[in-house]
Amino acid sequence: MNFKQLEAFIWVAELQSFTKAARQLFMSQPAVSFQIKALEEELEVTLFNRGDKKMILTGAGQLLYPEVKQMFKHYQKIKTGLDDLKGLKTGHLVIGAGTIPGEYLLPLFIGEFKKKYPGIIISLKVSGSSRVERWVREREADLGITGMPVENENIECIPWLQDQLVLIVPPSHTWLNSVKINISDLMSETMILCEQGSGTRRTIEQKLAENQISINKIPVGMELGSTRAVITAVEAGLGVSIVSSYAVHEALALGRVRKVDVDGLDLRRFLYQIRHKQNLGGFAIDAFAGLINDKNIISSITGA
Repeated sequence: MNFKQLEAFIWVAELQSFTKAARQLFMSQPAVSFQIKALEEELEVTLFNRGDKKMILTGAGQLLYPEVKQMFKHYQKIKTGLDDLKGLKTGHLVIGAGTIPGEYLLPLFIGEFKKKYPGIIISLKVSGSSRVERWVREREADLGITGMPVENENIECIPWLQDQLVLIVPPSHTWLNSVKINISDLMSETMILCEQGSGTRRTIEQKLAENQISINKIPVGMELGSTRAVITAVEAGLGVSIVSSYAVHEALALGRVRKVDVDGLDLRRFLYQIRHKQNLGGFAIDAFAGLINDKNIISSITGA
């Protein structure tokens, strides 16, 4: 019995897949299969029932799993201490983020982190909040930032930063003649939306539903894959939209688009941090989480 065999066992047990475990271990699928087979032969037991789609622990596997898990916790504690002593001179983190935090906030926080730990390589993957959730759930990202809360028994989800969504219109729009518009006015204007699966899109749908308005009752001119594209489309006079204040700050300051208040519509929301509860963790990811939660750093980056 060796460390590679036990490490392969715990990943297969948690992900229920040789292929997914191989991805985490940077090994080939046959190599992971070989490690499990060697462990089973040494222990003279079958550890997994091999189904068509999932690897399910046998009784022997269920007995072994918590013991191996405890061993890894001790190992991680030792490794974390050593990383601390080394000052995190090496390492690799994968961060998943929705389009708003990924395009407008995380690069700034990563820049601050790299000043302290220049040897740590950080990969930032940006997509819709739904995909970010999947990355964290399948251990393809160490930490995720989403625009909507995640409800999954295996994922820890905590509020991070408050974001204010705003209704934006072209500079010559007739709504600018009013101090505020009514929510019902939204049903008479073409709306430009982010693609489905994005945190911003889901927040808009939720906020409208709270006011008994279905997104299906609003004329949708187009759905775009990025907030930058949405803002540009509004600037071009193709419709109106609701976007994050983090994203539209520059366009508003330059007068390319204008903000309109909606009476009775609260467009505040939170961005959320998500991590897998069974993630083995490490000093690097804990250090990064500590940095993005530092009030002084948050203030210097966001002005909040």
